[in-house]
Amino acid sequence: MIMGLTKTEHFSKNQNQVAAYAKALGHPARIAILEYLLQKKACICGDLVDELPLAQATVSQHLKELKAVGLIKGEIEGTSVCYCINEKGWEEAKDFLLGLFASPLSDKSCC
Repeated sequence: MIMGLTKTEHFSKNQNQVAAYAKALGHPARIAILEYLLQKKACICGDLVDELPLAQATVSQHLKELKAVGLIKGEIEGTSVCYCINEKGWEEAKDFLLGLFASPLSDKSCC
């Protein structure tokens, strides 16, 4: 029997998905990428490297993480890949995260 280090199979699909979004959002460079794509409202190819104080390979790694969870999508155009917000993934992430934060807090103080 192979046991995973994180034991994600013990948690719901929803819990795993929220965790994946949180992990993808857990780096300021990824937040900056998302903000830039939201601001431009268009597919962006090489502009991201010019906008961030990071090497092209590092930007590519961050884009890969955001694409893996479905927050962005990319299309190959010639020798480059152009990225934009994945509307469906964005709405899904928003719903998952808002659902978590919309949960009511207890009226009692726990500490």
